[in-house]
Amino acid sequence: MLSAFANCFKIPDLKKKILLTLGIIVIYRIGCYIPTPGVNGAVLASFFQKLSAGGAGTIFGIMSMFSGGAIERMTLFGLGIMPYISSSIILQLLTAVIPALEKLAKEGQAGYRKINQYTRYGTVVLAIVQSFFIALWLEKQAFDSLQVVSDPGWGFRLVTVISLTCGTIFLMWLGEQIQERGIGNGISLIITAGIIASAPQAMKMLVLLLSPQSGGAAQLQPLTLLIMVGFLVSVIIAVTLITQAQRRIPVQYARRVVGRKVYGGQSTYIPLKVDTAGVIAIIFAQSIILFPATIASFIPVQGFQSFAAAITRGHIWYYSIYALLIVFFCYFYTAIVFNPTDVAENMKKHGGFIPGVRPGTQTADYLDFILTRITLAGALFVCTIAVMPDAIMAAFNVPYLVASFFGGTGVLIMVGVMLDTMKQIESHLLMHHYEGFMKSGHLRGRR
Repeated sequence: MLSAFANCFKIPDLKKKILLTLGIIVIYRIGCYIPTPGVNGAVLASFFQKLSAGGAGTIFGIMSMFSGGAIERMTLFGLGIMPYISSSIILQLLTAVIPALEKLAKEGQAGYRKINQYTRYGTVVLAIVQSFFIALWLEKQAFDSLQVVSDPGWGFRLVTVISLTCGTIFLMWLGEQIQERGIGNGISLIITAGIIASAPQAMKMLVLLLSPQSGGAAQLQPLTLLIMVGFLVSVIIAVTLITQAQRRIPVQYARRVVGRKVYGGQSTYIPLKVDTAGVIAIIFAQSIILFPATIASFIPVQGFQSFAAAITRGHIWYYSIYALLIVFFCYFYTAIVFNPTDVAENMKKHGGFIPGVRPGTQTADYLDFILTRITLAGALFVCTIAVMPDAIMAAFNVPYLVASFFGGTGVLIMVGVMLDTMKQIESHLLMHHYEGFMKSGHLRGRR
């Protein structure tokens, strides 16, 4: 594998792509430390620390993860790439219910470019709306009698909206540059870079836990750390296997004779992924389950606060509703992106059939039956990964930031993006007659 990494810099085109990608990531991380005008960063950081209580227990924890911690410092990239992700998901869902968008999606590359342009417009609108409400929220916040915003008013709101919106648009452009001129997976790599950026802080916490306290004993013992490292390796292997796992449905195409030419007759398969929704199900579930707790921290209504407290992290209702939401969104998203009826009709139109299954309605029912069963297995695995940081935090008595690297949304994103990126690099190596990262076989990405 080390020789494969060395070979990457022997190919001029691939070397240029890698260096460009690394340069863009450096620009992104620099932008995460450029403050938005009019905000007291120290006061805001203290407020977020108190709000999250070290457990990322509000919706701001999700925003902080996807922005690389920029939202806690309220920098130019404070919104991160979340508006683009939200716009992409909304467009993808609307494609399944709006005939005009569904027609565009079937037009190939031209339709994809139009939908991508609509996604950009939606990103701008969402960024403007989110930044405006963030500006209103910032004006009302204070910590230890110090205001987060020293000079509130329409001037501050306008500057905040322009700064955060332009930061998101610039991030979107950077992601597209990685996609077109870099090694690919632009938006995903930016998200991954933000997640990995919190690793040094987590390592610092881990070192402090291993250091002897005033009483003479460390909070975390070396044997416990060794168990956690072994657990981390197991989680990464399990996530890799489930991310790439698929059920292959064999398809046979009938042989047709048209004039002097023979068409068809080959065998292929339909790859049905075990985990089609992936991290999207966790994002949706987290947004919904954490929304009441976030609102309750700003609305002092006794009845609403009692309800929000009953579904906060650490309560049985929280984990029950969280798991049910993840399972629901796994099935919901899978139904959106894979339509068994359309697949069956296309197979019938081109003379394809599944051995032992009649074409048409029976084929659609068969695909739906298989997809329902394997999606349940994937959904249960995603539920396990999602609640794993809480279990590790309780079992080993470590901060949530440290525990989050042993499971949760971040692990699914990092493993999936790393697989896709290594697959992109390996394809360049094989094209130039170099060995890939594996001696036998080839890497397979998420798609």
